[in-house]
Amino acid sequence: MKPTILVVDDEPSIVLSLQVLMQRAGFDVRIARDGDEALRSVENFTPDLILLDAMMPKRDGFDVCQTLRTNPAWKTLPIIMLTARSRDVERQKGLALGATDYITKPFSTRDLLTTVRRHLGLPAAGSMEPAP
Repeated sequence: MKPTILVVDDEPSIVLSLQVLMQRAGFDVRIARDGDEALRSVENFTPDLILLDAMMPKRDGFDVCQTLRTNPAWKTLPIIMLTARSRDVERQKGLALGATDYITKPFSTRDLLTTVRRHLGLPAAGSMEPAP
């Protein structure tokens, strides 16, 4: 069974590019376009990893991350925050609220895939060895 990635972003072009990238890498992809939709989605079916935009309308990624971490069932769910905000204070805030990793936009698709695979415990693309 393929790992499932939940992509949470309000920007349609980013959603589409992440969806295509993750599907080509062999993952099942689900989409949420805001924080409320993301939380409903996780309640209905827990993904293997979340790619979470920090800045969204209604409920931002920081709030979504913090809300997910209050539920023991999702304490270890890998959450990679993606944001255009590159200031160190935002990174520290995301990690303090429970994000597993924090990547700033624009990002290298190769680096993003490497990070996703690492947090899922999968070998790097093209590698026959399991990830440490």
